[in-house]
Amino acid sequence: MIGSYSKPLSQPALQDGKGMERIAKRMARSGLCSRRDAEKWISQGRVIVNGTKLTSPATNVSDSCKIKVDGKLLGEPEGTRLWRYHKRVGFLTTHNDPQGRPNIFQTLPTTLPRVISIGRLDINSEGLLLLTNDGELARKMELPRTGLTRTYKARVYGLVKKSALAELKRGITVGKVHYGPIHAHLDRQVGANAWLSIALKEGKNREIRHALATINLRVNRLIRVSYGQFSLGSLAPGTLHEVIGMDKKLPYGSQ
Repeated sequence: MIGSYSKPLSQPALQDGKGMERIAKRMARSGLCSRRDAEKWISQGRVIVNGTKLTSPATNVSDSCKIKVDGKLLGEPEGTRLWRYHKRVGFLTTHNDPQGRPNIFQTLPTTLPRVISIGRLDINSEGLLLLTNDGELARKMELPRTGLTRTYKARVYGLVKKSALAELKRGITVGKVHYGPIHAHLDRQVGANAWLSIALKEGKNREIRHALATINLRVNRLIRVSYGQFSLGSLAPGTLHEVIGMDKKLPYGSQ
């Protein structure tokens, strides 16, 4: 059974009744896509529940509902899984690119289930990228209010001033985009180049590059070394490692 509601999307996903949840959350838990993408696909008429094409994500489904996306039956959500992946420069973290550039998903073993990235690294960045089969988990780990710290090593061109780094701790606005506190520490300066250690709790598009540009530092290498409690460690570039015991490692899990 499905129920179509005119309530705003801010209403809780779960309603009274065992096994009921919002359709977008169900799609995300299946590993098919993120909740945001699920809502977009629904508005595009790509989702059918029990023979009815949905037009609004404000719809609850139960375990017994027959859900099809692009004509294909949505599978049952499997247990949450998470992998550490060492992204290399030159690869996108998106499934589709109009320019046909290579993406990290093309490099993954064919034995993996469909996975999505938790946050992104731009094409010129490298280092730790977390992958999961659970879109709801990805959403929670990406939210700034979850409080997960991302740490990076950045090589920059320019003379680093500690007073300028202190400005970043208070948060800055670049154009119309506001960036929260960025904690940057000078590791070493060698001539016109320097290495910085950087920590922040959000992941806006090219945030570090834009923020450092405001204090006259140009990033020429950016490596993510950790995300929350997960670190890059000695993981070789282009390789993958599954995190075992997910139910014990994630207090902010997807359920």
